[in-house]
Amino acid sequence: MDLEVLNIAADTANNRDVKNRTHVSKLKNSMCGDEMQIELILKNDKILDFGYQGKSCIYCQASASLLSKISINNKKEKINDLCDRAESYFDDDIKIADKKWNSLKKLIKKKNINKKDCILLPFKTLKKIVSN
Repeated sequence: MDLEVLNIAADTANNRDVKNRTHVSKLKNSMCGDEMQIELILKNDKILDFGYQGKSCIYCQASASLLSKISINNKKEKINDLCDRAESYFDDDIKIADKKWNSLKKLIKKKNINKKDCILLPFKTLKKIVSN
């Protein structure tokens, strides 16, 4: 197990319910059984608050933690684009263009390809909200 992944997952600041949430999405990974729920406060197409909860592995938890931090105070269309591109970031030839997404490089890399479905579950869960 990668110590860096453990440290990311240990940051549980946004692992919580969001009071007065405006949007909620929940998905389950059919491959491993991980579950993820994301709650947001969206106003004027901007994510003002982000909470997540789930019964999931350490990779999924780390992914949700990073995604929650980079989503807050961003426009939903930017996050929608990030969710669309997340899968391609596992390919070393695809660079994360936006500097504010660089923290994802700690998790989304070829070394973790066998945990790809777990890492992408929070992105897919969030995509259900921000794509509308």
